[in-house]
Amino acid sequence: MGSPAGKHRKKTTKEEAEDRTCDGPQEGKILPGPTETPAIPASSYELRVLQSLRRIIRAVEIHSKKLVHSHKITGPQLGCLAAINENGPLTTTKLAKAVYLSPSTIVGIVDRLEEKNLVIRQRDSKDRRQVQVHLTKEGEQLLACAPSALQDTLSDALKGLPELEQVSITLALEKIVELMEAGKIEASPVLETGSLASPSVDPIPSSKP
Repeated sequence: MGSPAGKHRKKTTKEEAEDRTCDGPQEGKILPGPTETPAIPASSYELRVLQSLRRIIRAVEIHSKKLVHSHKITGPQLGCLAAINENGPLTTTKLAKAVYLSPSTIVGIVDRLEEKNLVIRQRDSKDRRQVQVHLTKEGEQLLACAPSALQDTLSDALKGLPELEQVSITLALEKIVELMEAGKIEASPVLETGSLASPSVDPIPSSKP
């Protein structure tokens, strides 16, 4: 048994900052990190770019931790649940196309979701060769209370911008990828750190007897 003090451990500055970020944007405020960061001169464009990239990375990490902590699920897993909910039962091949992930990655994600009792694989009644992935009641319940995947939130916000601004942002980010010599790195349009099919969270206990 752990000590009583362990149950009421005071959160660190970093943990408190992450909680505030997950609870929603603090308008007009810069959320603190583990240490105070000196102000960057407005003319130091390279440092402003690096700081912006770091903020994006931190936002993804914080959102991912929030999903795992609150719902025991990762961003890619949540995206797959949403795709099945929107399109109905799907084969892993069609699911891979729907969420822009490789078939091998999808197989791993579906395995994790099945372990959590959020989806179930069933053979198609019309074509027994086809195996489709269905949402379970637990999967539907999780979708009803979980937040949107971070890439969906960003996608919706980008679509609300004028097309010229969307093009400018796209070209600027693609230029950064080129400058970092990262163009040959394979990547899916999913905001998540680490392996997309990683079993990084514990299974949700089944409600079945």
